[in-house]
Amino acid sequence: MIEQLKTFEGNSLAIEVIDGFNETDERLAQKLFQEKLDKGYDHINVLVKLDELKINNIKTKTFMEDMVWVFRNYKKMGHLAIVAHSGILKALIPIDNLFFQRASEGRYEKYFDVSQMEEAMNFIQPSEK
Repeated sequence: MIEQLKTFEGNSLAIEVIDGFNETDERLAQKLFQEKLDKGYDHINVLVKLDELKINNIKTKTFMEDMVWVFRNYKKMGHLAIVAHSGILKALIPIDNLFFQRASEGRYEKYFDVSQMEEAMNFIQPSEK
């Protein structure tokens, strides 16, 4: 299940994944993202909180479909904040930045511990169109 953590007027989106992520959640996340694009923003800053995520509750098909969607919409993503309590994610995110060269476009993917939620929200604050 996903839940919107905060509603922003600008180009930012903050969601939390709770217990799992299924096809309905995938469609809702894509809808929220598209609504921001429809308002005329070139890129959307996204915060995803995974604190309560249970990996076992993510269907492989849903995960793969979501990854395809992310690759198709990658250029439309601004800053990406991953909020979790996971050493693995903390280690993988710097590798993502290098692999996808996000920093060269002035956009960053950054890991935040759950205790750093306020800092993560500031990281994705809305910017001008």
